[in-house]
Amino acid sequence: MAKYFVTGATGFIGGEIVKQLVGRGHKVVALVRAPERATMLKALGVEMHSGDITDRETLKTPMTGVDGVFHVAAWYKVGVREPLADQINVDGTRNVLQTMRALEIPRGVYTSTVAVFSDTKGLVPDETYRYDGPHLSQYDRTKWIAHYRVAQPKMDDGLPLSIVMPGLVYGPGDTSGMHTAMVDLLRGRLPMTPARTAFCWAHVEDTARGHILAMEKGRPGETYVIAGPRHAFEEAFALAATLARVRAPMLHPGPRVMRAMAVLMQAAERFLTLPAALTPEALRVLAGTTYFGSNEKAVRELGFTARPLEEGLAQTLEHELRLLGRV
Repeated sequence: MAKYFVTGATGFIGGEIVKQLVGRGHKVVALVRAPERATMLKALGVEMHSGDITDRETLKTPMTGVDGVFHVAAWYKVGVREPLADQINVDGTRNVLQTMRALEIPRGVYTSTVAVFSDTKGLVPDETYRYDGPHLSQYDRTKWIAHYRVAQPKMDDGLPLSIVMPGLVYGPGDTSGMHTAMVDLLRGRLPMTPARTAFCWAHVEDTARGHILAMEKGRPGETYVIAGPRHAFEEAFALAATLARVRAPMLHPGPRVMRAMAVLMQAAERFLTLPAALTPEALRVLAGTTYFGSNEKAVRELGFTARPLEEGLAQTLEHELRLLGRV
């Protein structure tokens, strides 16, 4: 069995990767900012080290002697602008990959995102596609820099790294704005979903398995889209409402309305502190955009599969309803 170093191990995707690695009998080393709070990792027997990817000095000890690196940690908020986005997504990625090279670690997998493609306008590009801006969000921009100006050049220079590109990831344990919207739906507090906005939806368990497949079967220097099936927000939330037997959102503003709302909120944010979901950035990201990517290469080369949305949502909603005390 192998020994793997995982960043973002206390997060949504990283935590699931750790669970699956431990379940396969592997040893896991994790870098965590507050080990005393990482109860799940402790229960799994993970070797924990205090540190932060933005502090390169804290990386050397936990990364020494490992067989592979999963660099998953990222700043992922949309509608919130913070210097942390560049510090974590760009500088942190550079620190991890430089340490990987210095320690001559034989394999690595870096978690990028199909968001580096930005709005694909209905097209479903593969890994050869490249979009160079402008970007709709700070998340898109910083992940683009980490992908094309940090990870890709290091792979081109011989670092034994593979890149994986998830789409929208959902499932139990999510802490993103998508989780907030799903809980609002269950509570009858989600009045609208944007029209014509669509993502590739992949369950967190499938996404984590895609990472492990990339480590085990991926070719160094290659990139793999591990996104799931394509669904519009309106369709996905209508399906969720049917499965949970709650009322579906009634309003579905189109791209023009969403962009007009973004302009209004840009003026309003001069005087008000807006919720993340109502910031100009968040509204632009959802204004009829399609964040798509083809997973054909990952299916063909890695054996990657992603479950149907109905199956994944049913399991996710059961989890959320249980937390709400309705099951």
